[in-house]
Amino acid sequence: MVDVAIHVCSLSQIIVRPLTRVDLHALEWGGELIHFRRLFAQAYQQAELGYAVIWMAEYPSAGLVGQIFVQVNSHDPLLADGKHQAYIHGFRVRTGYRDQGIGSLLLQTAENDLLARGYCIVVLNVGHDNVDARRLYERRGYRIIGTVPGRWSYLDHLGRRRDVNEPAWRMEKKLG
Repeated sequence: MVDVAIHVCSLSQIIVRPLTRVDLHALEWGGELIHFRRLFAQAYQQAELGYAVIWMAEYPSAGLVGQIFVQVNSHDPLLADGKHQAYIHGFRVRTGYRDQGIGSLLLQTAENDLLARGYCIVVLNVGHDNVDARRLYERRGYRIIGTVPGRWSYLDHLGRRRDVNEPAWRMEKKLG
């Protein structure tokens, strides 16, 4: 069993802001997510091109405690079409900072930004076994619209191919 320290923080002290290039290293959470380094860099490139937005939640004494990636335009129009529908992925809150409203704050920020950009639908995938996240999404108005196989691969920070098999629910929310 892993011992996880719970960090009680005041939600009013959380700063949610767009990720900058300087913040990229912090996405690795002290090495825990280093294997995603190339994915983070690719997501940041998408943001620089205007195809995505990356939001981060920062707590003054701890740094990055949460993140959410929002694809607004994608090669797959079933995810993000550049006009009406966007796709949320890479959404996480650090262990020890969960259940304090940080995830809801990040989600609300992303949804408000999408509304301001004229988007009316947001979709996301949540692993079948991620019951807590699914509960959060349902509380926030998302509904299951299908399933996805969740099979994908990526190159880790050492250039090795990693295969992922994470069957998921596809969820959708109509904004506004």
